[in-house]
Amino acid sequence: MATQSAPILVTRPLAEGQAFAQALTARFGARVRPVLSPLLAPRDLTPLLPEGDYAAVVFTSAQAVHAARAMAARLPKLAWCVGRKTAEAATAAGFQSRSAEGDAEALVMAIAAAPPPGSILYLRGVDTASNILVKLRNIGLQAEETIVYIQEPQALMPQALALLQDPVDVIVPLFSPRTAQLFRAALPGETRARLHIAAMSGNVAEGLGDLPHAALTIASHPDAPAMLDAVETLLVRLPPP
Repeated sequence: MATQSAPILVTRPLAEGQAFAQALTARFGARVRPVLSPLLAPRDLTPLLPEGDYAAVVFTSAQAVHAARAMAARLPKLAWCVGRKTAEAATAAGFQSRSAEGDAEALVMAIAAAPPPGSILYLRGVDTASNILVKLRNIGLQAEETIVYIQEPQALMPQALALLQDPVDVIVPLFSPRTAQLFRAALPGETRARLHIAAMSGNVAEGLGDLPHAALTIASHPDAPAMLDAVETLLVRLPPP
């Protein structure tokens, strides 16, 4: 008898969601069935950069790196990045990247341990979970910021709504507090699915508020590999079909 695939509702922006769905399939094979329904869609902006000579830029997302490509000629080459994926994107874009291998706190600590010889420019989206600019200034570094992209909310797609209206177990990996809030708000009133949540951090879990769920696990590290581990934790705990 064939094993039934567990639906995994992937709500990341399309490019990141497709990559995570591929990672799910590569690791779990037929055990999972990714269902893509992005809750955010990025749109690059064309801001004026603050005047000044900058020694380094700071990225906390690959999307910020993508948005910065158009202005790369006006930016310093040294790029501090929150994690490995962001650093890989920055390297591909021509920056000399350094990864903090962690979260916002780890990033600020890494910069403080080896500060660049001059001002820092933080390139970010409209919505952020942590105020990097304030943290950098609080440790005595000169820093400015520029908003280079916006993430626009999207409605759940029909296949996601249909899934959530069935009385089935659904694993939902959530990568940011804002996505958690959007997911909670987007749930149909007739939701019958039993939700098994994999949250990237405690802050992400808090974004769910009092949303009812059958299970919740928090990733051991704020990155995609740890989120795959969190999904596996939920997978092995699912009740038999």
